[in-house]
Amino acid sequence: MVTKMRCLTTIAALAAVMIPALGARADEPPTLNVEQLCRGIASQSQDPLAGGEPSVGFERCMESERQDRVQLQKVWSSFAPEDRKHCVAETKMGGESSYTELITCLEMARDVKTMKIQVPPDGAKEQKKR
Repeated sequence: MVTKMRCLTTIAALAAVMIPALGARADEPPTLNVEQLCRGIASQSQDPLAGGEPSVGFERCMESERQDRVQLQKVWSSFAPEDRKHCVAETKMGGESSYTELITCLEMARDVKTMKIQVPPDGAKEQKKR
């Protein structure tokens, strides 16, 4: 009986420690696999028929994505949770994902909301009285 009680106490203590950690993790940007995208970009840039720019290589693409991830980490919490969820799902759709695409989606969602606030709901402009 005492052993079962200790086991339950240990499980409860671990759960108390792990649950807040899981919640904090959910509020961070996702980790995207951008290698597939960068390999595709690099292979197209080497193909003269694709019209790609030869200077866009794999490492350059990866560095750009790393920089975008750093930027995303700084602003992630400023975006609405429903926009984050939608944009992450959209970014992962199709197999290739990009932090550049994710940031763009989030910024567009934010900007659309800002525009809706500035424009009257019916879209009508005030007419000047004469």
